[in-house]
Amino acid sequence: MRIAVTGPIVIDDLMTFPGRFTHQLLPAQLKHLSLSFLVDDLEVRYGGVAANVAYGLGRLGRRPLLLGAAGKDFGDYRARLEEAGVDTSLVHVSAERPTARTFDTTDADRNRITSFHPGALAEDTAPGPEGWSEGVGLVFLGPAPAPLMAARADECRRLGLPFLVDAAGRAEELGAEGAEAVLTGADCLVTNRHERSLLLNHTGWTSEDVLRRVGTWITTLGPEGVWIDYADESSVAVPAAPISRLPDTAGAGGAFRAGYLAGRADGLPDEEAARMGCVLAAYALESAGSQDYLFTAEGFRERLTETYLTPTDTYIG
Repeated sequence: MRIAVTGPIVIDDLMTFPGRFTHQLLPAQLKHLSLSFLVDDLEVRYGGVAANVAYGLGRLGRRPLLLGAAGKDFGDYRARLEEAGVDTSLVHVSAERPTARTFDTTDADRNRITSFHPGALAEDTAPGPEGWSEGVGLVFLGPAPAPLMAARADECRRLGLPFLVDAAGRAEELGAEGAEAVLTGADCLVTNRHERSLLLNHTGWTSEDVLRRVGTWITTLGPEGVWIDYADESSVAVPAAPISRLPDTAGAGGAFRAGYLAGRADGLPDEEAARMGCVLAAYALESAGSQDYLFTAEGFRERLTETYLTPTDTYIG
């Protein structure tokens, strides 16, 4: 089963300031700030929810179809994704705008200043490119402006395609009306613990209200693993896969979603698919960036079996 992945494609510029931001703030001048930070280093990393999910699926051998918008500077990024096994043929490439970019500066106290330029995301407006559903059996519906997410969800319902929703950062914008349009009929909703609270707060719904609209609700809990909720069945906890080094948290969420999607595409039950997601997230946590982890098919199978004592046959393509 082919998987289509929609949502943001982003480049991250990560900088480290060796001092403390607070030392630059003078109480008498807070009304007229003009700050400059000399940073130690600059790391350019490739990210964005959709691209991270597609990367993980590509590494699992699934050849996902990535749908989104990138900029005129997409050449190197596209080559990286294609090398990882991602089909980028339907990515819209802007002739004028750059790829969306995050500028992130962290100080010695781990305080952070972040700026985001949406760039080509302004041109990500198609509910579904011509021919996007050909051979596709499952859709990852990543975060986008509320009307676009609703249009894509409606397109999935019209085509009878099961879809997984990740509305990270969009709960306030969606509200109850937007969430109704996006979540109704979704095969699965994935949030982290904080996003779960935001969704309930900004819709005014209860967990039961959400579960009347989606088949499954997965909440990722970091080192505590994941929690799977159903409307008419008992909830299930899946422990996180252990990691071999101090984690770099970038990309773990996208990797989990990729592993889970791959399992669901193979017809595995939610718990087994979530185990795949947890193992892939562990690989991401052990690497430096969202799209830098590597593994072999045999290594993935062995790690999955050793972690959950579950024999595997078809967990990786």
